[in-house]
Amino acid sequence: MHHLIANEISSRLLDWYGVHHRILPWRLSPSDQLAGKKPDPYAVWLSEIMLQQTTVEAVKSYYYTFIQRWPNIRAMAAASEDEILRAWAGLGYYSRARNLKKAADAIMAKHGGRFPETAAALKTLPGIGDYTSAAIAAIAFGEPIAVVDGNIERVIARLYAIATPLPAAKAEIRQRMGALTPEQRPGDFAQAMMDLGAMICTPRRPACSLCPLNRDCAALAGHDPELFPVKAPKAERPVRTGAAFVAIADDGAILLQKRQDKGLLANMSEVPGSRWSARLDGDTSVAAAPFPAQWEHVGVISHIFTHFELRLSVYRARNVARSTPAHGWWVKQAQLGEEALPTVMKKAIAAALPEAFKQGKRQH
Repeated sequence: MHHLIANEISSRLLDWYGVHHRILPWRLSPSDQLAGKKPDPYAVWLSEIMLQQTTVEAVKSYYYTFIQRWPNIRAMAAASEDEILRAWAGLGYYSRARNLKKAADAIMAKHGGRFPETAAALKTLPGIGDYTSAAIAAIAFGEPIAVVDGNIERVIARLYAIATPLPAAKAEIRQRMGALTPEQRPGDFAQAMMDLGAMICTPRRPACSLCPLNRDCAALAGHDPELFPVKAPKAERPVRTGAAFVAIADDGAILLQKRQDKGLLANMSEVPGSRWSARLDGDTSVAAAPFPAQWEHVGVISHIFTHFELRLSVYRARNVARSTPAHGWWVKQAQLGEEALPTVMKKAIAAALPEAFKQGKRQH
């Protein structure tokens, strides 16, 4: 794209952003930025890790919890992985929480408690890839680098009517975004593109008449922006099966155990169950029970992971003696909200005890 046109597009978008930007708890407003306030790299990093594969609305309450409990990198480095996992429970993709702790430790140990200021250096930290390193570098440190998330992919694919399907189109999209990104205010520009994609250039029924870039949009000129971005056909998501066993003591406490420290949901809390994975089915019968008891089948729950769907047959046993299990711990129903329970395990417990989470202290 001609340099003057690129400048004109970026300045028009920044003008739009000044008026229409989203108010987000981790974001400095454009007027704050223009008044010389500097974004907090810790807040930018924490929000970007949380926002990976999660919606803004789902992230907000978790962000407030984390920033109040661990207001800076030193505080997070001082926390244990288990504390962070408990606070993260329900947000999903738990390797992100484990990498928060690893990155905080690395910043304290190798960088003197200060965030690296370039995308290249940020990318050496655990859990920070191409997108997150570019976002932090642009927003927190003003590095003029192409930031490309899902919203920006859609905006660029439509602006230039890129016919190559994703993911093959990613290189061209990154190059186009790089050409548009201004030397001044690259962070605001990236956030303006994100907001445009979230509010105007939406996947379905985009509000093209309100878009500040509508006169330059090749997809709109071709009359159907919804055709872009072009996506390669998705592979069918396989279904995996297993069993979950909800043991209830006579006082209503529930037996939990810790998952192994490798693989999906590593180090999270769970109810006992059969061994299942993204590639292998687990036993769905009562034969997989962790110990003999009056197990009754109460139903099947389903949970969608990124690469597969899991269906767990749920069994319940009441009045289990606390001395029965060989390992694990008992948790009162009122304290379940404080455990590092992933959503799939909350579903299993709720199938056996629908009232279990009504008393929990923290719900998201």
